Amino acid sequence: MKAGGKIDLKSEIFYTSSHEETVELGRQIGKGLKAGAVIALIGELGAGKTSFTQGIAEGLGVTSYVKSPSFTIVNEYKGRLPVYHIDLYRLGDINEIRELGIEEYFYSDGVTIVEWAEKAIPLLPASYLFIRFFYTGEKTRKIEIRRVE
Repeated sequence: MKAGGKIDLKSEIFYTSSHEETVELGRQIGKGLKAGAVIALIGELGAGKTSFTQGIAEGLGVTSYVKSPSFTIVNEYKGRLPVYHIDLYRLGDINEIRELGIEEYFYSDGVTIVEWAEKAIPLLPASYLFIRFFYTGEKTRKIEIRRVE
């Protein structure tokens, strides 16, 4: 993970060269999250969204194994704060997503992480972390983190 100094969540770009570095970046972000935080993850299949989510969960004190909820849509984990991991990969349009009522998670007492969040941008709260993953090589990733307010 290459970045200088403290993690500034206003807008930052990180480069990771392994699964472990991607998890560690997520862990560092997770340590600083507060109740009500929403994280929107965007990137191609296999770009590191779930690895990053595993790190966020670890940073929030989750001890159980975190996996992508592709078939269940939402996985919930217990940690310092509840973690709601939502995967919209298999869902179609915004109306299908709206019918699930996922907005309730955005205004909860936990941290909500949404994979394939580009499908639900109109439903996201006014303030959230926007995180985009880019392939830069077989094991390397560029991770752009931006606070939306």
